[in-house]
Amino acid sequence: MGSEKEIMLSVEHLKKYFQVGRNQVLKAVDDVSFTIARGETLGLVGESGCGKTTCGRTCIGLYPKTSGTVSFCGKDVHSLSGRAKSEFRKKAQMVFQDPFGSLDPRMMVSDIIGEGIDIHRLAHGEKERRDRIYEVLEQVGLNSEHANRFAHEFSGGQRQRIGIARALAVKPEFMVLDEPVSALDVSIQAQIVNLLMGLQRSLGLTYLFVAHDLSVVKHISDRVAVLYLGTLVEITGSDELYRNPLHPYTKALLSAIPIPDPKVEQKRDVQRIRLEGEVPSPMNPAPGCRFCSRCRYATKACAETMPELKDQGNGHFVACRLYE
Repeated sequence: MGSEKEIMLSVEHLKKYFQVGRNQVLKAVDDVSFTIARGETLGLVGESGCGKTTCGRTCIGLYPKTSGTVSFCGKDVHSLSGRAKSEFRKKAQMVFQDPFGSLDPRMMVSDIIGEGIDIHRLAHGEKERRDRIYEVLEQVGLNSEHANRFAHEFSGGQRQRIGIARALAVKPEFMVLDEPVSALDVSIQAQIVNLLMGLQRSLGLTYLFVAHDLSVVKHISDRVAVLYLGTLVEITGSDELYRNPLHPYTKALLSAIPIPDPKVEQKRDVQRIRLEGEVPSPMNPAPGCRFCSRCRYATKACAETMPELKDQGNGHFVACRLYE
């Protein structure tokens, strides 16, 4: 399900369950598989609560897996220890959703960015450390004067730039971007997305871009994977997904994208699809397709067994009985 380029991240049958109370299990990520090629951006989309963030955090090792495998450059992420684990943590970084809560208010920007440099011993002496901090600040559109200020002195967009700078400080190869623009004003969102795209080109970065805003995902992603209640329902190239969505859930998501121009909105070819029915509980999902309770095309077979992701041609995978 990836390209012919070198595969950097390979996720196979990943499951991440959380124990809720004594007898209930929350199936946040349930049998998800995908790959990300070096230099590629894979957008991971879906509505709130579908497991996007949990998937991203499990892929980078912040959460232990329940089962399945996550391989980074051929090595099992969750089996690493010692020096190998430290090396992975340097190569794989995360930018968090909340630019206000992800930065320590008691630390100056120089210490926030320099923490990773210190942990991985990437600087020999104070001057080299300071130069590296100034370098990454400039890479994200800030300057050296910002290094001696506290996070609360910055706007939301500037804080997110600091979060990106912190990740870049250790010279990573792969980054999980967990809804990095959802907490920002629309005008600032475009600046951050353009910054991330520019950094990818100049530094050769690989991204897993977690988001619910499909218009942002279209702009930055090479391929898009659609999650619904912890399961992957469709994955294909970005242009192909927006031009030819196959899964009923994907079609509903795309039909809900607002168009800023009212005249264009009135003339849009795609009619808005209103989903009905109950959303099943992730703690007690039905054995079949998770979407069947809201799908207008659902049959008895949909409720009995989970459909598998199948290639419909040109690398367009969909898990739906309509295409079996």
